[in-house]
Amino acid sequence: MSYAALTAAAEIAANTGADLLGVFVEEQDLLRSAGFGFSREVGASSGISHPFDPTGLEQRMQRLAHQVRRALASAVAPYGGRHTLSVVRGHVVDEVLALAEPQDLLVLGRVGWSFAPGARLGSTAKGLVRRSPGRVLLWCENRILPQGRVVVFLNDHKEANSRAVTAAAEMIRHSYRPVTLLLGAGSDIPSEDLQGIQRNLGIQESDLRVRSLASTDPVFVARLLSQEKAVQLILSRGCALLQAPGAEELLVALNLPVTVTP
Repeated sequence: MSYAALTAAAEIAANTGADLLGVFVEEQDLLRSAGFGFSREVGASSGISHPFDPTGLEQRMQRLAHQVRRALASAVAPYGGRHTLSVVRGHVVDEVLALAEPQDLLVLGRVGWSFAPGARLGSTAKGLVRRSPGRVLLWCENRILPQGRVVVFLNDHKEANSRAVTAAAEMIRHSYRPVTLLLGAGSDIPSEDLQGIQRNLGIQESDLRVRSLASTDPVFVARLLSQEKAVQLILSRGCALLQAPGAEELLVALNLPVTVTP
């Protein structure tokens, strides 16, 4: 999933003229645990246990960093963009946040090495969604529908809504798509505000739709987004969908890329 996110990030960087920074973190706790004589490593497929060797782990990390460097160069090659790989040692979330700026977009796979695809949201993804100073794109490979829509969830926070609409406008600028505004139960948008959102998105009135969300139940939301033929969901970090119980289950159930704005 991380390599799929890398491919998506390379395309986004090419479309926006941004530099692409890949980050490979040598996990400090893993290295420390290998230093204990009693530590063991169990193969995920074979189930075979053997000593956790620090020297072998260091070599493995070097090989992985080399693979990541080649993957980064390969992803950028079709576009010719500027790219860099930062190899650091520490805790993944902390090291990524140390490099991230408010204007940056973090692109990452929804799950990590330790989970089967779709099984759950990875700990790195959860940490960065909560703490990133800028946008986070949780990438998920899905079938892109020709007439698919970008869905933007709005709430009562005007500044947060503005950031979400801006993210949607930047996304559809390079791949024109209709937009659905998703409102919480009992919410409404004044006509003048709706016209302003339409102008900011740069789309025709016929390509903008407004729907109300009667429930934040993951199954209900996933069904509604399926009806909208959603290709991406954009929402703010403090919105009702992410604050409601079952938010993690929702992000997994959607099976589509999700952009979380501050």
